[in-house]
Amino acid sequence: MNQGLGSAGDLAKVKKSLGRLRAEISRHNYLYYVLDSPEISDAAYDALMRELKQLEAAYPQFVTPDSPTQRVGAAPVEAFGVVEHPLPLLSLGNAFSQEELLAWYSRISKIVGGQQFNFACEHKIDGLAVALTYVNGQLAVGATRGDGFRGEDITQNLRTIRSIPLSVSEEAPSRFEVRGEVFLPKAGFNKLNRERAEEGLPLFANPRNAAAGSVRQLDPRITAKRPLDIYVYMLGYAEGKATPPTHWETLEYLGSLGFKVSPNNRLLDTIIEVEDFYNTWLERRESLPYEADGIVVKINQLDLQLKLGNVGHEPRWAIAYKFPPIQGTTVLKEIKISVGRTGTLNPYAVLEPVSVGGVTIKQAALHNEDDIRRKDIREGDTVIIQRAGEVIPQIIGAVVSKRTGKEKQFSLLEKLCARDKKCPACPVCGSEIVKPEAEVMYYCPNAACPAQVQQRLEHFASRGAMDIRGIGEQMSVLLIEKGLVRDFSDLYYLTKEQLARLERIGDKSANNIITAIENSKKRPLGRLIYALGIRHVGGETAEILTKEFFSLEALANASKEQLSSVPTIGPKIADSVTAFFKNEENIRIIKRLKDADVLPEEEVAKLEEQPLLGQEFVITGRLNRFTRQEAEAWIKALGGTAKSDVTSKTTYLVAGAEPGSKLGRAQALGIKQLTEDEFRRLLGKTA
Repeated sequence: MNQGLGSAGDLAKVKKSLGRLRAEISRHNYLYYVLDSPEISDAAYDALMRELKQLEAAYPQFVTPDSPTQRVGAAPVEAFGVVEHPLPLLSLGNAFSQEELLAWYSRISKIVGGQQFNFACEHKIDGLAVALTYVNGQLAVGATRGDGFRGEDITQNLRTIRSIPLSVSEEAPSRFEVRGEVFLPKAGFNKLNRERAEEGLPLFANPRNAAAGSVRQLDPRITAKRPLDIYVYMLGYAEGKATPPTHWETLEYLGSLGFKVSPNNRLLDTIIEVEDFYNTWLERRESLPYEADGIVVKINQLDLQLKLGNVGHEPRWAIAYKFPPIQGTTVLKEIKISVGRTGTLNPYAVLEPVSVGGVTIKQAALHNEDDIRRKDIREGDTVIIQRAGEVIPQIIGAVVSKRTGKEKQFSLLEKLCARDKKCPACPVCGSEIVKPEAEVMYYCPNAACPAQVQQRLEHFASRGAMDIRGIGEQMSVLLIEKGLVRDFSDLYYLTKEQLARLERIGDKSANNIITAIENSKKRPLGRLIYALGIRHVGGETAEILTKEFFSLEALANASKEQLSSVPTIGPKIADSVTAFFKNEENIRIIKRLKDADVLPEEEVAKLEEQPLLGQEFVITGRLNRFTRQEAEAWIKALGGTAKSDVTSKTTYLVAGAEPGSKLGRAQALGIKQLTEDEFRRLLGKTA
């Protein structure tokens, strides 16, 4: 039907035919993948796709990015880019009982006073949260949640998911973001694992891992072969058009634009109805076509959501009401010992593989020897395993009635002595172990122990610490094995040539790693303190120390008494910090970091001067002279507070390039806006 076309009139007919085919195929995709109501057979659908492909092959100048043919066969991307989220993708607080749900309801009721509200409820699907940005009706960017502020650019892969529209109605806002959960249905997961088994490939442990792994493939063609689906659960922001005033109406609006919304969502008027919704699905959760570990309860009125705001990285206006943890039983084959990054000797259980809540569990954590004795857990026992959400599987206890008398009680010292004549010794490096007074854990004191070095290196480079992309577990092991790194300070002395010579590391990957290492030098002081891996010093404690000691040098010189005087810093942390900075090896490492310019001369402003005390800042858009984390660190150092959402309490909105919907909210609330230059002047820096 397309042969002989060549004149201007003929080309116009081609474009018209292409438009008709694309519209028809898109409509059938929507009927099939979104509404589950196909109107034509698979064979008829395939015929339409073949016709479109043939026509596009004959006239490639008319191929458009939103064509149904562009969902598959895209060239592999070499690496994922980073996407800054205009509005953070927050995590949810959890309620594990009726009492906790009612406590949440009571708190929000007091905050909103006598204002009336109802609830939008949905299943908490076990998948991968993504943000989809549309510009002028076209899918422009698809990103993972990441750390909430930055995610990975997986646009090419998300384009292959047929329930994600590549283009939307002209009635849509000119620019908007939709958030949803990508998941692998149970049936698709089982089919995928059957196929992998036939091909001799390792099986996926659960649908969530399979979904996450599928959308993070470097080759979109692999993603396209996986039967992924999505339900959208909220509108992130919208520009150019007014949107509905309630969450429920917004979901209906998104459905009208072509997005797939869960048919199991419910609008409920009372907290009693919410409890009934929960109990119904608690009984029926095994019948769901996807994995779900609870329900999500949201305040329906968007103005109240804005008023309620957030607490840390969690919205006050929503909560995840979790189903009870899933349990199973299996045999504890052996208790082994690993060495942690701080030298702790950590017992863990090796289990007969068991599927619990769709996850195959082969190992479980055992806190320490005292905990093992308290629970009376023995090698050879039949044990009860509990898995709850993201928590590491744990052993609740032994099934004593199934004991045969062959079970063996565990002794850490006996286990260590049984494997080596040098007794008791570290299972990795052979050093004599120690047990500090008043502590329950044994330690390997050898800072050069390979297990400690590898884990310290991985921790130093982790996202919450120095965020050096490319230095994960495998790369850490490789760098140590090749003798390129003995401790994390060595990272700053690596060269591109050294990395490029490593197996499977090309010039581009080597260059990316070197760039990431260089960028990490700009991390705030709190991140560096956390990255050092001081015992008992987590991210929150590191931030507290940052506010009291304005430089690493000041922290290193602080006495135990000075540290103990800081609120929430007890004797254990004070002892750990002072011991860390007295250690000769640590002194050497910090000097090498300083020589590599990792330690700026002035990490944060001195806290004697707090001109921003009591002021609340929100940042939107892209800053040119700061990273978002650096800007927030300066705000905190000068006494101010950095928040993620605009509320009536916000003092300033710092608006960088391409600001998001926060700008509109600030204008509506009459919040003063600052340009980046004005913000720098407020901090006392030159523009």
